Amino acid sequence: MAAKFLGDATKVVTGSYDRTLKIWDLRSKACIETKFAGSSCNDLVTSDGSGSTIISGHFDKTIRFWDTRTETGSNLQLQGKITSLDLSRDANFLLSCVRDDTLKLIDLRMKMIVSSFSADGFKVVCDWSRACFSPDGQYVAVGSSDGSIFVWSVNTNKIETILKDHTTPVTAVSWYPHGAFLASVNKAKWATIWGDV
Repeated sequence: MAAKFLGDATKVVTGSYDRTLKIWDLRSKACIETKFAGSSCNDLVTSDGSGSTIISGHFDKTIRFWDTRTETGSNLQLQGKITSLDLSRDANFLLSCVRDDTLKLIDLRMKMIVSSFSADGFKVVCDWSRACFSPDGQYVAVGSSDGSIFVWSVNTNKIETILKDHTTPVTAVSWYPHGAFLASVNKAKWATIWGDV
């Protein structure tokens, strides 16, 4: 369901439907470690450059924090299945898309929810719906089951805009890392590029 580089270009961590996280060595093309999460992993991120911290979002409504150096971890329970995770550029905040039709902003320094984003008409599409931060971390965006894309301001917690072009549910959005362009895809296999969002 998800894969991210872990620390450097020689290791990758994957999260799977089979309730495991696996760390792969790309040089030997082999799995070097398996972590048993106990629940299907819908998405994951790595929160530091050294590859020592993995954060995974699961079907059982839990965000799991894994420390690869000490083999210890902790959990944060939410009110719905976790469909996606995105990390702010400074790695201080985690955005989680949740099947209770909210986005949760989590301060990773305290491991607690600091904001929740919801709106009339916003409905999470599926168990793998993807939400994201803008490159500057000032906005969050996610697609909705009615084909709209909701964009909230992180600072005010208010809707900045609602983009409408798709006629079927929007499953994923992604911001261009160096500008104001936003890409979205829907269940009908159409992609839209939005400018100056």
